[in-house]
Amino acid sequence: MTTATADLDVHVILRQGSEILLALRAGDIYGSGQWAAPCGKVHPGETLAEAAVREATEELGITIDAGDLAVAQTVHMRHGATDHLGVFFEARTWQGALRNREPDKCAAVRWFPLTGLPHPVMDYSAAGIHGYLTAPGALSSYNDAREARTIRPAAGTPAGHDAHD
Repeated sequence: MTTATADLDVHVILRQGSEILLALRAGDIYGSGQWAAPCGKVHPGETLAEAAVREATEELGITIDAGDLAVAQTVHMRHGATDHLGVFFEARTWQGALRNREPDKCAAVRWFPLTGLPHPVMDYSAAGIHGYLTAPGALSSYNDAREARTIRPAAGTPAGHDAHD
């Protein structure tokens, strides 16, 4: 019997009032030409929160305290033969001025109202953002066949909780 494996990704939903920050992906990367929450792979030895903090610094030049992150959504995505498990974190506070630090991978970063997201939003990111808005803390799944579903947290489970690994 073989064991399933998945790439582990983190996504950072920066929220300012009723707006979130999205990045327009560019270059030779998955989702090029589409908007997405800042994201990246978890490195060996990193906690999920450490990876989210690192990605925010690498991509946007800001510092987020891991204690200011809240788990917003988890998404299982199947892309071809590869499974991805993406943990979406919400951050409402950070230090530093936002700027695009990876212009080879990102054409722009912009704030968008939650009720007026741009088109197109990368499917993986869209699944996480949609789940964050409709069923915070739940598990969503998405695959190339464009089938999506959300599994809500158990009754009595806090929807958003601190990300202390």
